[in-house]
Amino acid sequence: MTRETFVFDVFSRCVEAIIDGQLIVRESRRDKEFHFQDWFARRMTEALARSGTHFEQAGRNKYPDFSLVEHAEGYEIKGLAYPGRDATYDANSQMPSGLHNGRTVFCVFGRYPKEVESESEYPVVDLVLCHGDFLNAEHEYRHENKSVRGFGSYGDVLIRDRKMYVVPTPFAVASGLNARRTLILPQDFEALAPPNFTRVGSLVRKEADELVVAYEFDLTTNEIKALRVENPNAGREHYFVAYRLESDSASPVEMVRRGSPPEPA
Repeated sequence: MTRETFVFDVFSRCVEAIIDGQLIVRESRRDKEFHFQDWFARRMTEALARSGTHFEQAGRNKYPDFSLVEHAEGYEIKGLAYPGRDATYDANSQMPSGLHNGRTVFCVFGRYPKEVESESEYPVVDLVLCHGDFLNAEHEYRHENKSVRGFGSYGDVLIRDRKMYVVPTPFAVASGLNARRTLILPQDFEALAPPNFTRVGSLVRKEADELVVAYEFDLTTNEIKALRVENPNAGREHYFVAYRLESDSASPVEMVRRGSPPEPA
C-alpha cells in the first residue's frame, strides 16, 4: 500500500459537492456513463488543485478511467440510473482489481435518478467510492481479446473472443449504502484516515472455494462450460472498513449474506 493517497481528499470533495447541490450536467448525447465521469472529473480537479497534482483521462474501454500523473493511483468510474440495474455492472475493458499496472485503483459508483435521465441536469443520489479489491482481490489476471479463424462454410470467418465481465456493485455486496455517501477501503488504510472521517462498518470478503480458470463454447449447441479448479486461497478473508465524513450519516454498513437479494430501496 502506498503511504500517500489522495482518496480521502477526492471522496471529501465529492461529498461536499453533492451536499452543495453540484449537479451532473448532460453536455451532449454521449453514453450516459460519461455524464457522471464529467462530474467526477470536476471533483478530481478541485480536490487535487491545492497539491499541484495532475491526472489524465484514459481512452474508451481503458482501465482505469482516470490516473494520477505524479502518483501511482487511479479511479474507475461507473454511473448508475436509479431505480434500475444497480446490483451488477458490465466491465468491458478489464476485471476490476485494486492493483493494475502498478497503480492502486479505486472504483467510484454514483447513482442518479432515472426519471430525470432525459433532463440536462440531475443530482447524485448516493455515492460509493471503494478500493478495487472490494470487488476483486486478484491482481495477476490480464484481460486480452483473442480470435480464431476458420468459421463459416468457406472457412474464412474470424471469431473474436471479446470478454465482458458482469460484476456485483457495492450495493449488492453491502447494505446501508442507499442514499448515503460511503468510502470503503482495505483495513490497512486505517492509519491514513483523517480525523474528520468516521468508521461506520467493518466488512469481510471471503475467497471462494473454486476458481474458473477456463471455459469452452460449443458452436453447434451454443453451450458454454466452465473449467473450475480448487482455489489455493479458499476461505482467505479480506478486511475492509467503511467510512463517512463525521458531518454525514453514521448509519452502519454491513455485508450482505452470499445469495441474499440486493438491499431494497
